Amino acid sequence: MSLDPPTYIVSLQNNIRARPISWEGAVRARTITDDDLKKIKSVDKVRKEQRRQTIEADPQSYRTLLLGADGTQSIFQTAFKRQDIIQYMLVLAGDIVDDIPSFVSELVQHPRPYEPFLPLLKYSNNAEDPVPLLASTVLSSLLAQAQLVVSKLSPQTEDALSRLFSFISTLAKSSDAGLQDIAVQEYSSLLRTKRAREIFWKQRKETIHPLVSILRAAAGAPKDTDSTTLYSGGSVRSATDVGLSGGVGIQLLYHVLLVIWQLSFEGSLVGEGLEDEHDIIPVYCQLLRLSPKEKTTRVLLSTLYNLLSTNRNTLLPAATLVKLPTLLQNISGRHLTDEDLLEDLKALKDMLDEYTKTQTTFDEYAAELQSGHLRWSPPHRNPTFWRDNARRIIEDGQGELPRKLAEILGKDWQNDKQVLAIGCNDVACLVKEVPEKRTQLEKAGLKSRVMELMQEADENVRWESLRAVGEWLRYSFE
Repeated sequence: MSLDPPTYIVSLQNNIRARPISWEGAVRARTITDDDLKKIKSVDKVRKEQRRQTIEADPQSYRTLLLGADGTQSIFQTAFKRQDIIQYMLVLAGDIVDDIPSFVSELVQHPRPYEPFLPLLKYSNNAEDPVPLLASTVLSSLLAQAQLVVSKLSPQTEDALSRLFSFISTLAKSSDAGLQDIAVQEYSSLLRTKRAREIFWKQRKETIHPLVSILRAAAGAPKDTDSTTLYSGGSVRSATDVGLSGGVGIQLLYHVLLVIWQLSFEGSLVGEGLEDEHDIIPVYCQLLRLSPKEKTTRVLLSTLYNLLSTNRNTLLPAATLVKLPTLLQNISGRHLTDEDLLEDLKALKDMLDEYTKTQTTFDEYAAELQSGHLRWSPPHRNPTFWRDNARRIIEDGQGELPRKLAEILGKDWQNDKQVLAIGCNDVACLVKEVPEKRTQLEKAGLKSRVMELMQEADENVRWESLRAVGEWLRYSFE
């Protein structure tokens, strides 16, 4: 998979290539040696084929120029204080790495292949300084290709990946869409192996969170707004609006989706975490509704299949809760031509059809609790459901579901108070139908919590909590 390089990087590199450098002055100042200058001039501003032939004829010398050797420093170390030379050599090094894959094997055999570049990620605190950005571009290319020429990543390669992921995450957190796109394209180039994806996931607090923020913004449901948007199965706006929500462009969205798709090949490792920490299934369902291009729809469906097929017990319930089966049926009605898309669509539909055929109303309610988010789905207001299932809800799995209900009610749900009202409704129904289990429910913390919620500012929460406490008191006095 190859993506066109970000426009900003290409423009920056072209600008630097065109700048004059006083190489002879640098030699006189002993910043670089005369031998360094000869090597640079033999591969600079020449045709790609000529550059390849020159380097392949003497790879050891050019490896020493870029990385140093025993007793000899890299040019990035000797010229560290000459920003113009550092910038120029980073562009040249990037060209060499990209254009001469055979030379990458020579570079990664060096005892410390990343040592000259890693300090450049912190070259300056000035956000406008291009050196850290250029260094990350070179490191991304080098580490991406290094993964293809070795069977197992070395400890120093893993360390370099980890440090580079941390730097790239700062670009992803930027409010500049151009920097965000550079970040996700570099991520995508690096996630080529299982081990790289594992390191990326281990650092998910800095790597994943900014990406999901972009996805949620595109879906019209940023983290700090009412999450009911995602769980209601509705849309906050029309898909025909100009652009995606939150100002997210289609190319940036597609590149972020590619990164999550690559990560989804480790579905058993990442699936539950993505759902628990980021509501990834509802986010993806909302994006499917709004997807303006087949290429985004294809990546969304493929990622969902990877995640659901490796986490059937935990994620299939979440998928049915947000009405994914109905959504897939609607997507089938679109005029679609991509064969991979159609194949993933069929596989997803078949998987969900098989799952939903075996589900009872109790299973649906349990799945909703396990999702960690409540909505006014049919069971909550159905007296027959509670009459038939209240005892099972309390006793099943040694009280697992009441504990989960207590966990949900324990949060403040600042932007979705409806969840608290629904939880209080459920507590009232449980006490009403199985009053002899009041002690067990109290031990789970439900009684004290619904009593606290009688002070809530939200009128619906106060009403439902008052009803729950009323059920408790009714049986206490009988």
